[in-house]
Amino acid sequence: MTTIALADDHHLIRNALVELINRFEGFKVIFDVADGQQFIDYLQQNQAPDIALIDINMPEKNGYETTEYLTNHYPQIKTLALSVEDNEESIIKMLRCGAKGYLLKDTDTANFRIALEIVRDKGYYHSELVSSTLLKSLHKPNGTISKPLVQFQAREQEFLELACSELTYKEIADKMCLSPRTIDGYRESLFIKLELKSRVGLVLFAIKNGLVNL
Repeated sequence: MTTIALADDHHLIRNALVELINRFEGFKVIFDVADGQQFIDYLQQNQAPDIALIDINMPEKNGYETTEYLTNHYPQIKTLALSVEDNEESIIKMLRCGAKGYLLKDTDTANFRIALEIVRDKGYYHSELVSSTLLKSLHKPNGTISKPLVQFQAREQEFLELACSELTYKEIADKMCLSPRTIDGYRESLFIKLELKSRVGLVLFAIKNGLVNL
């Protein structure tokens, strides 16, 4: 049984979510609270959930602060943002705080369940909204960002930049004049080196660390 906890200051929405999730086979809500501070206080005395659904706008400890706290103190909890905010700033900020995915409150029931299942099975959920937001943000000028303490080979750097485009892996292989198998090798090498699991993870890493300049 996958356990879930919610933090949302809208009582009716929170109750509706609890009822909905408890109808999903294999999922159970173990607690729900009105803000991030209540969530943290409850955790300190009770069982931690497998997945945390965190609203952004809350009166005490907003979603950013709560997610960052969970990332630092309870890294085993997979945090999903659940918000009405669909702007780029909110999405990027929540991901930087450690959220494993971002859901809008108008997500339909089927996709909501799929998101929970993917987070449970893979540890992250990157919707089309998140993917498109990350790609769009690459086309904006970067501020001064410190480089990560990671050494890349020249061809790894080239692959990373191309992976942050809309090219398929086969098209990247053609552009780099390499075989698809070699490209797969670069991808897996970066996944291991950067402790990532997906292409979206590579894009987010590149954005956070100013490694691409498109």
